Parts: sequence; C-alpha cells; structure tokens
Amino acid sequence: MNKRQLLKAAVHTAILVIASNSVPLAHAAAPAASTAKSGGTLNWLVTPEPASIAPLLTTAGPNADIGPKIVEGLLTYDFDLNPKPQLATAWTVSPDGLQYRFTLREGVKWHDGRDFTSADVAFSIQTLKQLHPRGRSTFANVTDVQTPDRYTAIIVLSKPAPALLIALAGSESPIVPKHLLEGKEIATSSYHSAPVGTGPFVFKEFVRGSHITLERNPHYWDKPKPYLDKIVVRFIPDAVARAAALETGAADLGGNAIPLSDAKRFTELPNVRVDTTNWPYASNHQQLIFNLDTPVLKDRAVRLAISQAIDVNALNKVVWFGYGQVSAAAIGQGNKRFHNADIKYFPIDIKQANASLDAAGLKRGTDGTRFKVRLLINPFQDRRAAEFVRQGLSRIGIDGVIENYDFATYVNKVYTERAFDITLDALANVFDPTAGVQRVFWSKNFKVGLPFSNAAHYSNPEVDRLLEAAAIEVDPDKRRELFLTFQKVVHDDIPSIEFGANPTLTVVNNKVRDYATSGEGIRGGFADLYFQQ
Repeated sequence: MNKRQLLKAAVHTAILVIASNSVPLAHAAAPAASTAKSGGTLNWLVTPEPASIAPLLTTAGPNADIGPKIVEGLLTYDFDLNPKPQLATAWTVSPDGLQYRFTLREGVKWHDGRDFTSADVAFSIQTLKQLHPRGRSTFANVTDVQTPDRYTAIIVLSKPAPALLIALAGSESPIVPKHLLEGKEIATSSYHSAPVGTGPFVFKEFVRGSHITLERNPHYWDKPKPYLDKIVVRFIPDAVARAAALETGAADLGGNAIPLSDAKRFTELPNVRVDTTNWPYASNHQQLIFNLDTPVLKDRAVRLAISQAIDVNALNKVVWFGYGQVSAAAIGQGNKRFHNADIKYFPIDIKQANASLDAAGLKRGTDGTRFKVRLLINPFQDRRAAEFVRQGLSRIGIDGVIENYDFATYVNKVYTERAFDITLDALANVFDPTAGVQRVFWSKNFKVGLPFSNAAHYSNPEVDRLLEAAAIEVDPDKRRELFLTFQKVVHDDIPSIEFGANPTLTVVNNKVRDYATSGEGIRGGFADLYFQQ
C-alpha cells in the first residue's frame, strides 16, 4: 500500500469510528465568546486511552486532560499561574503561612443533585494527602482541614507549604464527593471510571477501546456555560488515523495526536491550526530513569558511561524534529525561576564510556555484548526515543531490550512490579518543583504501587534535606538557591538522564474557539469552548 492509499484508508477508518457511535459532528456557534450560543458536539482525540478518568489517584496525562471537565478544583490559574476563583470564591493565607482559609462557592450541586460543601473539601484534601502521587508531598504538612461552616474550609499546616496555593486546580487536586467515597476502599472504587463532579460536563459512558461521552451539565454554577452540548473523547491508537481524522474534520481537537513528522504539513492546512504552547501548569518534562535496584546500575560509573553514550541534543533533532527544549537539569527551562542553566550534559565520549565499563569488570562477550537491560517506555514518549537510546547503548556493548506496553500495563510494570532496568518516562515538572520534581527524587516518595513516584528508588540524604527545606521555605530567593543546589547534587549522582521538555502539539479545527483559557491549557474544564461559523 502506497502513502496515498494509506492516508485514504486512515481517513476512512477514522470516519467509521465516528459514525459507528452515532455521534454528530460539531456544529457552529456564535463568533464571539461573550455571545456564544450553546450547541455542538466536540470530537476530541486523547491518547493513550486511560485506565480511569478521575485524576484523584494518578497524575497520568489523560486523566489530567479529561477529569477537569467533570471534577473541579478550588482554584484555577491564569497564564502566569496567578490563582483565580473556581469552587472557592476567596482565600487568605495567615502571616505565618500555616493557615489557608477558603470561602466556598454557594449553590453548587454535585452531578447527582447533592449540595457541595466544606465537608467535601476536607475529605478531598485528606484523601489527596494519602493517595495522590504528588499530593503526598504537596499536602504533607497538612494537620487538619477545619470546616467551621458549610462554606468555609481552613487548611491547617504544621510547616509552611509555598507550593500549596498553586496546587489546587482540578487536574491536580480535584474536589470529590465525600458522600460517594467515604468509608469505601478508594483505591479500587468504580468512581474513578465513572466520576461524579461539580464541573461543566456530566459523565455518561466509558466504552473501553472506543470513547468516553460527557454531556452538558444543565445545572452548572457558571451559567450560561458550558456552551457545548456534548464532548466525545475518542481513542484512536494509530497515529496516521488520528492525523487523518483531524485533517478531514472527523475530529475537532487533539493534543499530541499527530506524528511530529506531520507538524510542518499541518501548519500549512487551511482548516486547522497547530498550537505549540507548553502550558505552564503542566510544564512538560521527560527523562530516562535508572532502576537503582538493578545490581549493575547501582554503580555510578556504569550510569555515567551510559550518559556518555546518549546524546540528548541529537535525540531532540532526530526524534523530536527540533521541537523540544532540552535540559540536563531536573528542573527544565520552562521553569525559569528555578532552572539551573549551569548544569550541562556529560560530554558524549564513546571511547571513555567503553573504557569505564571495562574497568568496572563488565567485559564484552563473544557477541560483543556486556549485559542486557530491560528498556521500557511510557506511551507518552515517542517510541523512536527508545530506539535512539537502544542504539546509544549498543555502542558501548549494552543490549537494550525494548518492552513496549499499553499505558496501564506500563504503569504496573514500572511502579508495582518494578520489572524494568531503564525506563523512558514522562514525569512533568508541573507548576512547582515541590510538586513535580520532588516526587521523582525524594526517598520518602518511594512506594511500590504508587504511580509516577520515585521509580529509581533513589535515596540521598542531602537531596532529601534540600527538597524538604525548599518545600517549606517562604523566602523566594532562599528557596531558589535550595533548588539550584539540589539540581547540582542530583545531576552528579545520575539516577536519571534528563531529556527536557518534549514537544507539545495541539491540533485545533479553526471553528473551535476558547479551548484553553487558563494556564492549565487543554487541562481546563472546556466550559468556555464554543464553535464559530
């Protein structure tokens, strides 16, 4: 089959997927957000398909994308990450930084008709503290959530938590209904795949391998929003088929849905636009993580040799087509305040790397191989990145055996079974290093079965000290210095090789307007989204 035939087949497949579920294509609304009329179905491509929907126990990208359409946070954020009202209408922080008082929005209903109250906030914060991968550090200092009345919640801390006020978006810290989850085994609850929220859209169905349907919340607190009648979240595993669906209009919106090789061509299409914004609330970041429980990888000299064989700048050109923003530091360039620009990659030196492995007693066998490693890849990473790393490893006699799994299996293999030696992961920096970076390197965040935590099983008392000090430091300059030093220490230890910000390509049909009106970008609630003629 030639390229033209392949594209035609992909278009046909994508259209059949839409048609088979009897979902009408979106129709137009008014030309301006202020006069937008309700109506239309958004066909939205999300990849990979998530195992669940609510972002209560996971930081997985699809959950963070889809969940906030249903569940909301206390706050939302502008593009400079300044907080704005959502379920909370006002907030104050005590002078000592130990109390956060929130005035809650009155008259808000859960999708099942029950009233939203401060009891839901208290239950949610305590749950996030115990079970959310980043919430375990964000809310580590929470000692109590007081509820003096139905519409006041006071978070009480034992120590300051400067990252807390920007950790309260729906994608990060969703507020969930106490009456549906209290007393239940939360980790195994069906709620996660059929959530009830306060958001602009109501969950209707999750058809595995096909789609999720969300419908307009007619009782949403921010009337006349939302404008859409329906959102259909489509799962199309094949990248060519996804590209075809967006190109033909069978799909209206897709984040990281097309191959990077198609990016330039899509910018020239008349019916779509390509948005390359790296949304500040997510702050993309990817990395290679060593399993430090693998005996041969306990030796820093071995990890250094591997780092001398993997050229991340070349990876950016070859795999990311130059759209990435590489960073040798654990805090990427997107976080300008805390990024340590002095940290550089170890020089690529194949000769020295081979000599180091010889000196470590890891001689080549008759087939030229020193040892094998299980090389896993998070589906959020481009598979070609694994091939690139494998080639680098082969130059120093290491056989990287690529194991490629669906997202749910990948998470289980890495974070529960720990059946890997090297993994290419996608642990974003997010809005603050205490939330996005600490989880990766903090020894106390190693917990078997906890997704997106300390996969390396890395432990360094000095790193723990620096991270814990930064987590409670209220002086911005002192906090910055702590993070700058942390990056130096962890870079020298080499528990990981940082890749930096992978490309963010959102393809949007020209009729779609106001799909990203906050710093959360596509992870906002879509309450403002409407169609234009």
